[in-house]
Amino acid sequence: MGESTHTVLRRMQTMLERLYDASVDLDVEDYLLTDRESVAAWSGRSCSEPRDEQLLLAESEDGLRLGLYVDGAVLDRLADADPHHALNEDNLADFCTALEGVSHFLYVTFCALRARCVSLLELELQAEVDKYATALVLLTEQSSGRFPAGLHDRMFHRVSFLPGLGAEELRRYRNANRWAARFCRSLEERFLRVRRQRPEAWVGELRRFYRAAHTDKIRHASG
Repeated sequence: MGESTHTVLRRMQTMLERLYDASVDLDVEDYLLTDRESVAAWSGRSCSEPRDEQLLLAESEDGLRLGLYVDGAVLDRLADADPHHALNEDNLADFCTALEGVSHFLYVTFCALRARCVSLLELELQAEVDKYATALVLLTEQSSGRFPAGLHDRMFHRVSFLPGLGAEELRRYRNANRWAARFCRSLEERFLRVRRQRPEAWVGELRRFYRAAHTDKIRHASG
């Protein structure tokens, strides 16, 4: 893969780190896997067809071992149509796939460095918020400051879930989607869709949410 592919992932990490003021001093590219053979080698066993994105975790004597699988075809398409230059319907799905992986990577490492445990629900909830927030930032910048009014509906309501999910996993994804939609809509209405916009307050609320303890995060999003 070319250098442009790497740049896309690193830009995603940089966007999230700046948005949340949450640098982890790690490069997502150093943990990237792009094919099934690499995933099998990492885990030490054969694997079925992985999803387009998957965070790999294992505990070892030295601490937490990390790997991030993002399908190579997704990365190739993003290299050809960089969402940081133009995010649109053609590359939105690939953007969300890769951004979700980077979100998982950053949030797990951010919490691990602070000796905080992370639940699967919390991880998915944060990723849903991250995808929306970064897409909003990019689209606003790319449209000379115009608010992308249809983004919330596109990100949270015009969605589908992978076939074959178990009941518990499907429930987790649906809850994460619903609660993130509620949280992001609240921030929109309070700080972005008003006569006097306050994007700095929007960022402040996102940062507080990012650092909230598990129970506080779930309660705040679902309440």
